[in-house]
Amino acid sequence: MRRRDLIKLIAISAAAWPLAARAQQTDRVYRIGLLRIGPPPPSFIEPLRHALSELGHVEGKSFVFDLGIAADVEQLPNLAAELIHRKVDVILASGTPAVLPARNATSTVPVVFVAAIDPVETGVITSLARPGGNVTGLTAVFADLVGKRLEILKEMLPTLTRVALLSRPANPGHVQYVQQAQMAARSLRVELQVMSANSPDEFESAFSGAQGVGAVIQIDDAMFTSHRQMLVDLATQHRIPGAYGLREFVDIGGFLAVGPSYSDLYRRSATYLDKIHKGAKPADLPVEQANKFEMIVNLKTAKVLGLTISPSLVARADEVIE
Repeated sequence: MRRRDLIKLIAISAAAWPLAARAQQTDRVYRIGLLRIGPPPPSFIEPLRHALSELGHVEGKSFVFDLGIAADVEQLPNLAAELIHRKVDVILASGTPAVLPARNATSTVPVVFVAAIDPVETGVITSLARPGGNVTGLTAVFADLVGKRLEILKEMLPTLTRVALLSRPANPGHVQYVQQAQMAARSLRVELQVMSANSPDEFESAFSGAQGVGAVIQIDDAMFTSHRQMLVDLATQHRIPGAYGLREFVDIGGFLAVGPSYSDLYRRSATYLDKIHKGAKPADLPVEQANKFEMIVNLKTAKVLGLTISPSLVARADEVIE
């Protein structure tokens, strides 16, 4: 798919996505500005909606989502500024690339993030316990998980000798992800190749340049999540088993997912939105970390790729797609 066609598709999806009716808002409606790349997967947004409902919020009556859906990273700063101009009550920064643009757009409007980012290391907050300023949220920063993905891949594919790491150099955690992957590769006696892609236009060349690799592991990044079908299709075309951080990749044909449950993180973000709506200050709400992890294996994809997985390893998975 051409980039311009993809951007057009995202724009159409965002316009049709049944999250918000800005034109029907009143001053009494709690306006949640949603900033991210691409429409969020249903497994993200539905737990959030359900949790808000359980807390007594009625979508369309007591709250609405005001969309700031970007086609690429470059659009995020302008969309963040636009959400502030629309006078949203809070910004939900969904995914790592959205965090810094949201923080940079305002020092007064509360920002709640759900992202794989180290908020202290990147200067987003002062500390996890006392964020300070107007930003707080939930982090899933576990750079060592790329090493865990490689470790599990090596167990599943004992003959694996060369693996690629797909990363986005502009991601704030890129260097840390690469370092963790290199440490794991040395420990497992596996050669590591770093595949870099800062935009979907670079996906195909990244895979084409990964000659001779037996598998690919991927960092957690909202841009990758937004374009996950392209990445899974490329891995299948090149007959490379992929290990991802989100189950959403495995649901659409990816081989393996090892990482935090983002469904759980988005569900928990409703508590932040609720407390801020009731008058709490982000500075007083400690940043929380992921505490629920999952391993998902797609045996259908394994069969397509000609892989035989040990039953004992399959038994360790939290979920198996057959």
